[in-house]
Amino acid sequence: MSNRLSQRELEPYLWGAATLLRGLIDANDYKQHIFPLLFFKRLSDVWDEDYREAYGHSQDEGYATATANDRFTIPEGAHWKDARGASRDVGRVLLNAFQAIEAANPQRLQGVFGTAAWTDKAQMPDETLKNLIEHFSQHTLSLSNVPEDELGNGYEYLIKQFADDSGHTAQEFYTNRTLVHLMAQMLEPKAGETVYDPTCGTGGMLISCLAEVKRRGGETRTMGLYGQELINITAAIARMNLVLHGVSDFDIRSGNTLHEPALIKGDRLRTFDVVLANPPYSIKKWNREAWMSDPWGRNFLGTPRQGRADYAFLQHILKSMDPKTGRCAILFPQGVLGRDEEAEMRRKLIGMDLLECVLGLGPNLFYNSPMEAFVLVCRSTKAEARKGKILFVDAVKEVARERGQSFLNLEHQAKILNAYRDFAAVSGFAAVATNDEVLAQGGNLSIPRHVTKTPRSMSTETLQTAWTSFCDQGRQSWAAMNSVVQVLDGVITEGDGDA
Repeated sequence: MSNRLSQRELEPYLWGAATLLRGLIDANDYKQHIFPLLFFKRLSDVWDEDYREAYGHSQDEGYATATANDRFTIPEGAHWKDARGASRDVGRVLLNAFQAIEAANPQRLQGVFGTAAWTDKAQMPDETLKNLIEHFSQHTLSLSNVPEDELGNGYEYLIKQFADDSGHTAQEFYTNRTLVHLMAQMLEPKAGETVYDPTCGTGGMLISCLAEVKRRGGETRTMGLYGQELINITAAIARMNLVLHGVSDFDIRSGNTLHEPALIKGDRLRTFDVVLANPPYSIKKWNREAWMSDPWGRNFLGTPRQGRADYAFLQHILKSMDPKTGRCAILFPQGVLGRDEEAEMRRKLIGMDLLECVLGLGPNLFYNSPMEAFVLVCRSTKAEARKGKILFVDAVKEVARERGQSFLNLEHQAKILNAYRDFAAVSGFAAVATNDEVLAQGGNLSIPRHVTKTPRSMSTETLQTAWTSFCDQGRQSWAAMNSVVQVLDGVITEGDGDA
């Protein structure tokens, strides 16, 4: 029997779990407990659905179990119903179930449940865990009740809610969705291609590429999604996110991308067709000394200063692009465009003819940050008509604001996308400069240097109205002045008579 959940019903149901924890643990820790429980419930309900369908066809318990295990294996004693039936030491029962499921599905689910302290009864007593389990038990999260796209959307809703609720950790979890969608459209990922995010967070950019291929009618099952994330729990959330979106071919690693890149092929970095990234801005704690003799050859533009690792991430991304099909879109802070200390690296980048587009963005597109940012688009091999040229787009004003949040609406996205695809000058909005022209300015990529602002034009009707107003005010001023002159003339005349 199906009990289909609408998106409007799903979202408060998911967020209701967080409200059970409010006041008990820090908001930053909600995700460590709620996401694994949601994922555990989903795995169990989908397994049950597969089992019931197979049993209905065969009336054979062994066959039904084997069929349900085809998607992913849930070992004996590691099902949601086992945790729900526990009367005490609920945290231990959950932890044992998580470890058993990960061990039974090492290729897809290794480390997916994170490392929360489930057995710490001081933080998570049995009563709290039972309340959470009962809350999630209200609905069946099978594929028929909650299809993958809908649960994926609900999952991303939770990510955004956690970002808003915890405040200072927002950027770690949520890059503005409308901007990510634009970046995916610019790179045009295709069926059969590989997509990589070296600082993948919860996997939002990877999923956006998946959605873009699906939107264009492509077969998403032939895509490979790859990423690396510094924070273990965030990497685990990314893995869950991809599974909940129905992705089977993925590889999300934990670790420091600059210090120890995890996606290697032979003795080289693995390369990908599409790379999207929102690297952490200007991080200060990174191993600059090791970078000077990087074994992966990622210092081909140079070594950034200790206080700013932006160009280290840029070089890692460029090195991770397929030599023929590779293209990337990277979100950076404005300073990367023109800082003197990085001028030589910019000149080398331009000289290699990898840089295709510099897209300037409006303010407040990030949670808790008013900064303006920009997107760099690079390609291993440019189209013939674009070789030796760079497109600059000034989209600072292409932003909408609603309920305290800024975003790119469909009109903004279309205007930017059209400018990128046309690769031509648009007065006051886009300009094309040759590499030599940019190098003549010291390699400075600051957009106002290349896109000239146009004065606001006025219609004939507006000019006529302004002129009429000016004349009316002039006539009124002249009449008033004439009256004053007449009064003064009278006063002077009277004064002369007295004299």
